[in-house]
Parts: sequence; C-alpha cells; structure tokens
Amino acid sequence: MLTINRLSIDDAKLLIDGARIKATEIGIPMCIAIVDESGQLIAFERMDGGKVTSAIIAQDKAFTAGGARKATHEYNAVCQPGNLAFGIHTAIGGRLCVVGGGLPVFVDGEVVGGIGLSSGTPQQDMDCAQAGIDHFLANC
Repeated sequence: MLTINRLSIDDAKLLIDGARIKATEIGIPMCIAIVDESGQLIAFERMDGGKVTSAIIAQDKAFTAGGARKATHEYNAVCQPGNLAFGIHTAIGGRLCVVGGGLPVFVDGEVVGGIGLSSGTPQQDMDCAQAGIDHFLANC
C-alpha cells in the first residue's frame, strides 16, 4: 500500500495567492494552474487580463512539473536538436511543456504537486511560480 502526499485545495490557494501577488507587483496578469503530484488540476485562476491562450499553457506547465517532477525550463535545456531528449515536447499528446514557468512543488524532499504560470515572458512566469512556492512554504 502507498501513502501519497499531495496538495490540498487550501495549499493550492496559497500557491495561487503568492503567484498572484508577484504577478500584480510586476504588472503582468497571469494564468495560474496548480496540480497534484500526478499532474491532475486542483485549482486554476486567470487574472483579469490574463491571455486566453495562456490558460491551457499554464495547465500544461503545471502538469509537466508535477507529473514529471521536473521544472519545465529543465526540459527546454535538454530537448534541443542533437540531444537525446529532443522531441520530448511532443510526448503525451503535446502536453509535455518545455517552456519556462512550470515548477514542481516539494515538501520534505517529495513532489506533492506542480505550479504553472503563463502570460508573461518565460522568466516572468518562472519568477511568479517561484513566488507562489515561496508563499506556500512560508504559510503552510
């Protein structure tokens, strides 16, 4: 039998709150997705003005980070032509996202979920995702 630790809806709200605070601070309305450790959506918020196309992208970033237990920008670095992971972005029906902005959420060294953001640049998305995690860890 397995015991699985995963994010709760209250945890997801903390992650979204922290990401939203950072997004507001930098002036970029974001789409923010939170998934459990298997990549299944727990919560989603599209801030007023968040890009319509970013709703699915944020969810795919979170899916990749939580389910694969790896930051999306780490996949980007290894999926270049000539590398062994080239083409991985086409896996799982194209849901595996290699654009920065998806981060796994770790608690006590274990991945319990993922956060994905989209609407800014990849670096802005990454910064807001990290802000969400920092807020969550400071308040859980």
